[in-house]
Amino acid sequence: MRVASNQLQAQLQKGLAPVYLLSGDEPLQMSEAADSIRRQAQSRGFSGREILEVDARFDWSRLMAEADSLSLFAEQRIIDLRIASGKPGNEGSKALSDYAARLPQDVLLLVTLPKLEKSQAASKWFKALDKAGVTVQIWPVDASRLQPWITQRMRAAGLTPAADVVPMLAERIEGNMLAARQEIEKLLLLYGPGVINPEQLAESVADSARYDVFGLIDAALAGKISRCIRMLNGLQAEGTPEPVVLWALTRELRLLVSLAGEISRGRNAQQAVGSRREVWEKRKPLVIKGLQRLKPHQWRQLLQLCGQADRAIKGQDSTDPWLLMRDIVARMAGAPAVG
Repeated sequence: MRVASNQLQAQLQKGLAPVYLLSGDEPLQMSEAADSIRRQAQSRGFSGREILEVDARFDWSRLMAEADSLSLFAEQRIIDLRIASGKPGNEGSKALSDYAARLPQDVLLLVTLPKLEKSQAASKWFKALDKAGVTVQIWPVDASRLQPWITQRMRAAGLTPAADVVPMLAERIEGNMLAARQEIEKLLLLYGPGVINPEQLAESVADSARYDVFGLIDAALAGKISRCIRMLNGLQAEGTPEPVVLWALTRELRLLVSLAGEISRGRNAQQAVGSRREVWEKRKPLVIKGLQRLKPHQWRQLLQLCGQADRAIKGQDSTDPWLLMRDIVARMAGAPAVG
């Protein structure tokens, strides 16, 4: 059964389906829809949860094994099945069809995957899951609906936007809804509930606009060596805690190492990056550009340098962590290794 994303909450209130399939490329809405399903299931006694991450080496027999084993403990459980590529393959298609044909008792299956292609929507496995449960396709908020969406989110948080605030924020986030949520949360933290005027918004975003860590990473991926070094120096001068910068670098490098591994196994950069929900649409060309700059072993070396920087921050290595992080961002941007 197909349900629009804005109708999901009403459907959940009527009763839980045995299967939910969420598809889409907008991370915030995907995350919130999945959270809504899990919360409703937990309120109905589904106390356990098993996460299955599907990759090229995934053993699809685990799906029914997990479902069957759960019933032995007389416990209602959620199987959280995440298909990052969106394509289960022949073995996965059969496993999903078989699952839908004999739905286990006391188990809720939550399947998340990227935006469905036409061929997937016509496949046997998709039709079987759709018939057995609920399908929700998540669409990005287009430009015409972005400002009303921001207004609704601000009001739901207890904030009343004054004139010009919503257009300013829409321009700032450039369609990144996760960034919009973070800015709204920041405004609430800084000023509390009530009216937000343009001056307050400008002051709030100025903090993060100067030398924010995400801008640093994007500069490195873009190959702008001088700029990312200046930004890192700016972060240091502003007193940004070392673990904050290292956390952002480590998170990005883990993603790049994973993507580089997929490429080494035969996928191209566009396919690998295109299947990742955690890379929002406007960043995908930038991530692809950065990914093509280094070989898989070089990305792994940079992740190892992050480990050394972590030890340096903790006093377990005598090297200056800021020097290590300068080396990391410079090499991400294309500079040769030091020494």
